[in-house]
Amino acid sequence: MLMQSLVSTNWLENHLGSPDLVILDASLHLPMAARDPRQEYAETRIPGARFLNLRSLTNRYSDVPAALPTRAQFDARMGALGVSPASRIIIYDNSDLRTAARAWFIFRLFGVKEFAILDGGLQKWLAESRPIASGLDESSPPSAFSSSGGTGSISYKQDMLANLATQENKVVDARDARRFRGDGADFRPDVASGHIPKSSNLPYDAVLAADGTFLPSDQLRSVFAEAGIAFERPVITTCGGGVTACVLLFAMDLIGQDGTLYDGSWSEWGADPTLAVETGPASGDGA
Repeated sequence: MLMQSLVSTNWLENHLGSPDLVILDASLHLPMAARDPRQEYAETRIPGARFLNLRSLTNRYSDVPAALPTRAQFDARMGALGVSPASRIIIYDNSDLRTAARAWFIFRLFGVKEFAILDGGLQKWLAESRPIASGLDESSPPSAFSSSGGTGSISYKQDMLANLATQENKVVDARDARRFRGDGADFRPDVASGHIPKSSNLPYDAVLAADGTFLPSDQLRSVFAEAGIAFERPVITTCGGGVTACVLLFAMDLIGQDGTLYDGSWSEWGADPTLAVETGPASGDGA
């Protein structure tokens, strides 16, 4: 039986030490947070956790900023971490951005079957005074890892341009309302403020409870409905850099809805002065 896509902190504590269990820290932070995820991992981590280094799990040869890795790059990272095809993988983060969802998208894209996100992440784990460890865990020998298959859809700039005319897809921006409206300068140099024309805004944290866990399915459906997202058209999610857009995609997956990631997101669109930009609240384009 395949793992559920979410596991609780209680489940993980009860399974610590299982020989086939691999725990990965997928923390990542915005530059203004001035936080070093590797240092924080070394100071406080779940026992047995290995550091995924999500920031570097990208395709540096792509023109897309911080692009998703290639299959070869993903396989190499899994092999270096000692992950085997028989491993059961738990992904967690210690980030306000809930970056484990980005890792979820990558793992699913490359066909990994037995993996799940730790609901609530390290924040909830620490709040419940569960076991912790420190130091870098580099004890796992490298493995021969080869992925195959996978699910998940990606949109590129040309797809988003085409959608401006056709509106075949509903574009949903996961950034906070201030950044979506374009209130003030973007924190990235030479990136415009605002959003892709005719897109809707659903901040990623709207799908989370106060303790950082994902809302129950009925509440998730209500959140999407209240944001005007009725899934009558395919959904493309976007954000600042393709990270929190994955939080919305994961929440959609929890309620049986699929979607597409615009990987370049605003860091690509807003950096191109030839592209149309809207500011202010969402103009509305239907469901």
